[in-house]
Amino acid sequence: MRSAFRGLTLYGDAPSAEHDSDPSGVGRTVLDLPTGRIELAHPRDALARIYEHGTGDDGDAGDPPYWAQPWPSGIELAALVGGADLAGVRVLELGCGLALPSLVAAQRGARVLATDQAEGALRYAAHNARHNGLRLEVARCDWDDPWCALAGAPWDLVLAADVLYDHASLPALADLLPRLVGDTGEVWLADQHRPPARAFLEGCRRWGVVTATATASPDVAVHRIRRAAPTG
Repeated sequence: MRSAFRGLTLYGDAPSAEHDSDPSGVGRTVLDLPTGRIELAHPRDALARIYEHGTGDDGDAGDPPYWAQPWPSGIELAALVGGADLAGVRVLELGCGLALPSLVAAQRGARVLATDQAEGALRYAAHNARHNGLRLEVARCDWDDPWCALAGAPWDLVLAADVLYDHASLPALADLLPRLVGDTGEVWLADQHRPPARAFLEGCRRWGVVTATATASPDVAVHRIRRAAPTG
């Protein structure tokens, strides 16, 4: 069943995770979250590929597959999402990777679009939704041409974990975020105190109110951004 938006697919239409025909190539991580247990499939050799700066599963030579590993920021963001009442809420995840926060949002009853620029990430996100019995839409989203994200705006909740590490991509993200939420929407950004984060979040204060929420991991904070009330 195709989505109403061009280029989007429901999880049942998306191809299986790469290496699925070869179980030895797939690693699996089981996580117990407030919403229940989720099993994440991911490339078994993800960390080796990242450290070697090899070719990612999406075929982009020299682009390490950072999406292919469940990182602390994604886990902590998923835990926070798991404690929210999201029934009927429209949720967008940017840079979803394995889509753990999206999967938890779907468990909580949200209508979720998980996006990433890496095709490999979208294959695994779709596979993980199907494997966990969850309904999820996936789409490729380039922040320089984010038509699929903007097509659904304004979103009730925008999620992103560990996206504040690449200085080159942050101007496009900074321009995109305020276009994704209306007066009542929020952005939740999970970050491991990476160097670019402070300046990026300070820039977000030009259009929104930024508050930090501590997590169970001392290395991870979730920054909530809500559009500031108009002045004057």
